[in-house]
Amino acid sequence: MLDNKLLIEIQEYIDTHLNIVMFDVCQSEIYYENNLCEELPSIELEDFINKNRMPTFQQVLFKLIDAKASNELDIYKKAMIDRRHFSKIRSNSDYRPGKNTAIALVLALELNTEEADKLLSTAGYSLSDSDTFDLVIQFCLEKKIYDIDTVNEALDYFSLKPLIGVIK
Repeated sequence: MLDNKLLIEIQEYIDTHLNIVMFDVCQSEIYYENNLCEELPSIELEDFINKNRMPTFQQVLFKLIDAKASNELDIYKKAMIDRRHFSKIRSNSDYRPGKNTAIALVLALELNTEEADKLLSTAGYSLSDSDTFDLVIQFCLEKKIYDIDTVNEALDYFSLKPLIGVIK
């Protein structure tokens, strides 16, 4: 285990070298000539972000849970997600789940393809037509196969890792 003195030295080293690198890059004539060190127009950037920001995964998930008149407990159990993991999703608006967790929640909520795409996109994911795993999930959504054990069996058939949990 590293002692505090060494950790402080590492932090000072990083701070010193990081500042030098940033200073050197911005002092370069090439950067000045190309105006690359000018500050971004922060007000414009903030306006752009505020205007274009979409709801978070957390917001969309809980809106869908409410719309489906579902109970949170039933959803996370059906998705085979433990209580602590679900609590992390509920309490942290910036939390971004893994793709398998997001898909498990899609299945637990019994979402259609359009709703699934919307929820997955809020977490930064999509289902690709060029990936076997994604195609199995798309097939299950289109055929309204929402049972995770059944989905896992379909994934296993193609020698793919299970979505969540283990194959029974």
